[in-house]
Amino acid sequence: MDTRLAVVAIVVENEESVGALNELLHTFSMYIIGRMGVPYPKRNVSLISVAIDAPTDVINNLSGKLGKIAGVTSKVAYSKTPE
Repeated sequence: MDTRLAVVAIVVENEESVGALNELLHTFSMYIIGRMGVPYPKRNVSLISVAIDAPTDVINNLSGKLGKIAGVTSKVAYSKTPE
């Protein structure tokens, strides 16, 4: 099955949503290469980047589910070509 590399950029503006976010990312952990989170207390947000290697439909599924979490915004940047 062809996979694509992507980076998911996540902005967390509701601290109460962190548990749901971490639980969701855990369910996709088999595809996650790594993640980096940066809290920014001055603006009361956290910025997270997640590197992922997965089929396009899996990445789209993750992105859709992230969008349903209150106080969480995400965007995906895909590699240009599948593996």
